[in-house]
Amino acid sequence: MKNTQTSILLLLGAVAASAATSAQAADLLDSVKSRGTLRVAVEGTYPPFNYKDKGELAGFDVDVAKLVAQKLGVKAEFVTVEWSGILAGLAAGKYDVIVNQVGVTAKRQETFDFTVPYVYSAPQLIVRKDEKREWKSLEALRGHKLGVGQGSNFEQKAKATAGVEVRSYPGAPEYLADLAAGRVDAALNDSLMAAYLVKNSPLPIRVGAVVGEADKNAIPLVKGNPQLKAALDKALEDAFRDGTFKAVSVKWFGTDVSKPPAQR
Repeated sequence: MKNTQTSILLLLGAVAASAATSAQAADLLDSVKSRGTLRVAVEGTYPPFNYKDKGELAGFDVDVAKLVAQKLGVKAEFVTVEWSGILAGLAAGKYDVIVNQVGVTAKRQETFDFTVPYVYSAPQLIVRKDEKREWKSLEALRGHKLGVGQGSNFEQKAKATAGVEVRSYPGAPEYLADLAAGRVDAALNDSLMAAYLVKNSPLPIRVGAVVGEADKNAIPLVKGNPQLKAALDKALEDAFRDGTFKAVSVKWFGTDVSKPPAQR
């Protein structure tokens, strides 16, 4: 009886060890390393984050994905997917990760693991370079004119602030032109887009105050891949420390977007 019990225990131990080994082997990091590529989903139609330039993918997220893959010792292999199906494709295993400004939410965390955040973004004002007034909130703009993109979340946020004269425009070029000409007192956009617009505009404008809470964007992956998550976290954290991430960020936005807007 004792020998039989011991045999059963040994058998159970072997099965458990085998299961653990299989679980470890099933971690996506092993697949990434063996094939030599990190399969990355992007929209490919979302400038300046990812878009086609002369037929080739370019953009901030494309550069970040290449940097992370390089830190892992592999190459980034891109798959373009419409936003409406991009998370479903990740859940179905069509690619390893998404690098496409995916916000970290409690609902998404029920299905996916997320790396450490690599982008912090919040609503931010754009003002003229010579503007002396420093509005620290939307409420402070009461009695002033604020330019926003028509149909945007920022239009809704501005219109919900009593006393602000909201002027809606087809896009950023139009409201920035009116801002520079003095027809509006400030404009409102996402802090990443604000930095990008200011960096690439010839107009005499600058970023103003952050006027809302910062959201965190990170790289999602399917749950049950702790080794891949740890490797991605390390790749990002190494890039933060050695300055390579900052170089990519400054290239696109003129600032380090891995830090909350108030700390830049």
